[in-house]
Amino acid sequence: MYGIVNKAIQEMITEQFGENSWEVVKAHSGVEEDLFLSNEPYPDDITYKLAGSASQILGLSLSQVLHALGEYWILNTAKLKYGGLMEAGGNTLKEFLSHLPMFHNRIMLIYPKLTPPEFKVSDIMERSIHVHYHSQRQGLQEFVRGLLFGLAKMFDTQVTVDLIQSRENGASHEIFKVSW
Repeated sequence: MYGIVNKAIQEMITEQFGENSWEVVKAHSGVEEDLFLSNEPYPDDITYKLAGSASQILGLSLSQVLHALGEYWILNTAKLKYGGLMEAGGNTLKEFLSHLPMFHNRIMLIYPKLTPPEFKVSDIMERSIHVHYHSQRQGLQEFVRGLLFGLAKMFDTQVTVDLIQSRENGASHEIFKVSW
């Protein structure tokens, strides 16, 4: 994953738990990098180690850490780094989610070595939509759920997000039903 993801973990922990907590998480993880460069790719293992250590040190489940990171990503990192792209995505949550499949195509122009997930949408209704998440990376469904809740907050929309299909249950990809 790109350094911007690891920087987001660092920033979220520092802002919500303090600089000392970040230093303890980093030391516990065994990650030796002192600085993450946003535009540089890093092994996925670093991100997983940081998230796992954050879970253990902060007394949160890994699901809680990933969910919080997803929300943080949308409400902080994405707004700062991709403001124009975020604004171009739509004026409502439904519009934005409908355009989500095209979002990573634009991001790949910024990060050419990116191995992005693929999002598709289906069952677009007046008050719900199904978001399909395809990725070669395992274990990030709670991060995606956090992203969806972060988008809902960005559009000031109350939502429920139900996981209706998962690779953990033998499916080929995750499907989230987002209702508002």
